[in-house]
Amino acid sequence: MTLTQQRILATEIPGPRSQALQARKVAAVSAGVGTTLPVYVEQAGGGILRDVDGNQLIDFGSGIAVTTVGNAAPRVVEAVQRQVADFTHTCFMVTPYEEYVAVCEKLADLTPGDHDKRSALFNSGAEAVENAVKVARHHTGRDAIVVFDHAYHGRTNLTMALTAKNMPYKHRFGPFAGEVYRAPMAYPYRWPGGAEACAEEAFDALVATVHTQVGEDNCAAVLIEPIQGEGGFIVPPPGWLARVATWCREQGILLIADEIQTGFARTGDWFACDHEGVVPDLVTTAKGMAGGLPLAAVTGRADVMDSVHVGGLGGTYGGNPVACAAALAAIETMEAEDLPARAREVEAAFLPRLRALAERHPDRVGDIRGRGAMLAIELVSDGTGRTPDAALASAVHRACSAQGLVTLTCGTFGNVFRFLPPLAIGDDLLAEGLDVFEAAFDAAVAGKVE
Repeated sequence: MTLTQQRILATEIPGPRSQALQARKVAAVSAGVGTTLPVYVEQAGGGILRDVDGNQLIDFGSGIAVTTVGNAAPRVVEAVQRQVADFTHTCFMVTPYEEYVAVCEKLADLTPGDHDKRSALFNSGAEAVENAVKVARHHTGRDAIVVFDHAYHGRTNLTMALTAKNMPYKHRFGPFAGEVYRAPMAYPYRWPGGAEACAEEAFDALVATVHTQVGEDNCAAVLIEPIQGEGGFIVPPPGWLARVATWCREQGILLIADEIQTGFARTGDWFACDHEGVVPDLVTTAKGMAGGLPLAAVTGRADVMDSVHVGGLGGTYGGNPVACAAALAAIETMEAEDLPARAREVEAAFLPRLRALAERHPDRVGDIRGRGAMLAIELVSDGTGRTPDAALASAVHRACSAQGLVTLTCGTFGNVFRFLPPLAIGDDLLAEGLDVFEAAFDAAVAGKVE
């Protein structure tokens, strides 16, 4: 079946077959596993998701920044088919294979910095973060990890402790791992002293938090998303991250950059840290790395990564050969098609439209932010009062869904609308998706969304 790159509304959304499958889901799948939009996909590619009812939806979510190269990207499909025919698993810790080594070599080339690097491969972003913390603690001999308000780092016990948001991620799942401390995030739009003071005051707050609550000599690592993801696509002010990196080096504290959502061309650079030339000690990656297959990594300074004893890192499925083959093909696609540049083109297409929307609704659009193809608007109910409006975000999402546009919300307060289109999407679909979004926004503000 050839998937045309056009939006098609063949039925109501969700359609009858999706509704039937949703009934089966309710009967068989834990209620704890939520679904943002219960349309059941049978084919996807480029910027389109085709559901079982024949609807074709424009994809502005990329499976939460996973299908950056597009669903079923040709190089990825070919590589996966070839690898599956060769072998599907041996466990790298038992009998290794070249594909794992080749992914680690590419990570050494692409991640920030030209120093000697080593990597270890895992299955998910949460596993990568958890192992980065293990490495940092082992190398430094220190226990404390410092994270930030609005952070999201995963759903394991340790990464729930690192994550800031209670619902739905942490509620009644404790007790959580200890020796985790939280500093204020440099959040210009909501910084109490104003955006102009944010960089200086947020840095001072971090230093004070570590000094008073932890002690510099007890701090193993500062863990930061260079642009926060689930917390609201929060972009720290220019210079702040670089200053944090310098201070960490001075204190013997490792800087871990969680690039799970921001990495692999998403922000217009290979990694978000590249924007200001920040070189972290450790980088965690996942999501867009393998074209939709589960693969994650910790990459870092050779002396840090090699300090761990043999057998201290690993996992049965970590660096599965099929996922590694997919990653190599996805990276080849990013390089051949210059997807960092494509992300910048997406930004150029979105920002004028979002700014025009903000001019039409100045009391409802509080902030526009992000970088590359990782953009967001923060919705408020009272303009300069900055009261979060999660209800408006939900209404816009429902209106977009009804018109065949897959969208995502995020933010600590549930009031941030985020845009994560696949970089394989065409300009026509981008423009049409923005048309749908603007009409949905106008309708939601006017109270015309059920």
